[in-house]
Amino acid sequence: MIGKASRPVLSGGEVLGWESPDLLGTLESHRWFFISDLAGLAKGLTVDVSWAVIVAVALVPATWWFLWKTPLGLRMRSVGEHPVAAESLGVNVYRMKYLGVMLSGGMAGLGGAILVTEFARIYREGQTGGRGFIGLASMIMGNWRPGGAAAAGGLFGFTFALELRDEPAVHALLLMIALTGVAFGVWMGYRRRWAPAVWLVGTGIAALAVFLATDSIPREFVFIAPYVTTLVVMSLASQHLRMPEADGRPYRRGQQL
Repeated sequence: MIGKASRPVLSGGEVLGWESPDLLGTLESHRWFFISDLAGLAKGLTVDVSWAVIVAVALVPATWWFLWKTPLGLRMRSVGEHPVAAESLGVNVYRMKYLGVMLSGGMAGLGGAILVTEFARIYREGQTGGRGFIGLASMIMGNWRPGGAAAAGGLFGFTFALELRDEPAVHALLLMIALTGVAFGVWMGYRRRWAPAVWLVGTGIAALAVFLATDSIPREFVFIAPYVTTLVVMSLASQHLRMPEADGRPYRRGQQL
């Protein structure tokens, strides 16, 4: 259990020796229509959240601001799109590439450190369990954008969290998958994107059939859910993604177009 010192202020925690009031808990206890419900939902999302998670969430807008609003970030993006043009404007392409590798490696190391220190509390060989691949898939699914990568990471994190839920709760999610699949399929059909529309509606109908025919889901399917989700999402989103133009292309200083 995470102690009070790691809780956000609004959920009743301790910050630099000062214990804050539990404002959300107080609103929830009044049982006011809608307001108490929102307070309870907000408290559920914020209580017992470590500072490492808060920093990770804050890095999403910070990364967007760095890449789109600062001269250094714009130089790094220009190198990823067209290094020859960036070099013609005086940008040191090699320096930007090395800086990008160091920053991305540092963030990957931060993710590994959080996994060891905040969740497992111990280091074990092979502890990531394929999460590095899912992190790469999140970046691609997010179209190389911080917000998109965060949304994709949230989707994959949700599938990992299914392992912590009991069997009736996981089984009930089949109904949500069915409704969501049919709804998005109809929306895709409205936009005349027939291939994903048929796939989503078919998935929704299949999930509904499994929900009605079974009472529980084998735990093995829960364990493979993150990886199946990765493959399915990547297969659906691959036609609508745009990677940086120079991604994966070799570069030599002074080369011509």
